[in-house]
Amino acid sequence: MKKAFALVTAAALALTAVVGCGSSTPTAKDGAAPTAKTPDRITIATATTGGVYYPVGNALAKLWTTKNNVQAVAQTSAGGVANLQMFAKKEAEIAFVESGIADYAVKGTEMFDGKKIDNIRGLTSLYPNVVHIIVKADSGINSLKDIKGKRIIPGSHGSSSEVNTRKILEAYGLDYVKRQDVKADFIGFNESAEALKNGQVDLISMTGGTPLAATLDVASSIPVKLLSIDKDMIDKLVKDNPYFVPYTIPKGTYKGQDEDVNTVAVTNLLVVRADLPTDFVYNLTKTMFENLPTLIETHKALKDLTKDNALTGMNVPLHEGSKKYFKEIGLNVDGK
Repeated sequence: MKKAFALVTAAALALTAVVGCGSSTPTAKDGAAPTAKTPDRITIATATTGGVYYPVGNALAKLWTTKNNVQAVAQTSAGGVANLQMFAKKEAEIAFVESGIADYAVKGTEMFDGKKIDNIRGLTSLYPNVVHIIVKADSGINSLKDIKGKRIIPGSHGSSSEVNTRKILEAYGLDYVKRQDVKADFIGFNESAEALKNGQVDLISMTGGTPLAATLDVASSIPVKLLSIDKDMIDKLVKDNPYFVPYTIPKGTYKGQDEDVNTVAVTNLLVVRADLPTDFVYNLTKTMFENLPTLIETHKALKDLTKDNALTGMNVPLHEGSKKYFKEIGLNVDGK
């Protein structure tokens, strides 16, 4: 009897082991990752409220919350660099970032030196992010060649604006990190505008879609001048930093702007974390592009965004979900 009981017990244990193995989380085949869990809440990392990222991000959050059965929240931040740092810590699922900053993060260069971030995937390109360099109209500053020793605000620490400004000044042989050729303070767009109004600084630089809210604000409050970047410097910037493109801010964009302003821009990207499920990202992308008119009403910066140019300037690998959508509507996603 004892022997029979022992045999039954052994058989039962063996069966339990088999069933247990069959009901455990399946292991990935051929090294593929297990199916990712669909989130019920997502954070969209944007920038300060005075720029374009935040209002557009807030509009996307409302759209996705309404149509995609997910609680989406737009989170203010210091900008693109900080947004990708949030990616690395899994504190955000979606982020706005310039193509230049994304390039640094993927390659592990510049401010990401030794801190490469490999979980960045593209959802869509958005619009040009334009460098605005602003001084008071009566400042006597007519060119970036005139600013040595001046007080400037290039943007907040960790922002795309600060990086772009630094690159531009380096083209002019100016440095505020090692040599202090100019005196730099690092604050956000709205605070920068107030500082210029109050005479606390000589120059502010802000990167964003046109028209930029903080630039509209300062230009409507005091007489200002937008500085052009010299053509030879634009050529140098584009050659040394291929993500820069020449850009002209048409006259009349801002109060008191009586002539075109020649500057540079970078492509603005909306990126997602690589670990988000394919179908989830597909649905977010589909919802976004099926509701473009609603988003364009949010900010004029999006006025030129269409399905046809959604991949222009995309310099990071597309998420499989976005790739699925763009392929479905007939875009060439080869190499993306």
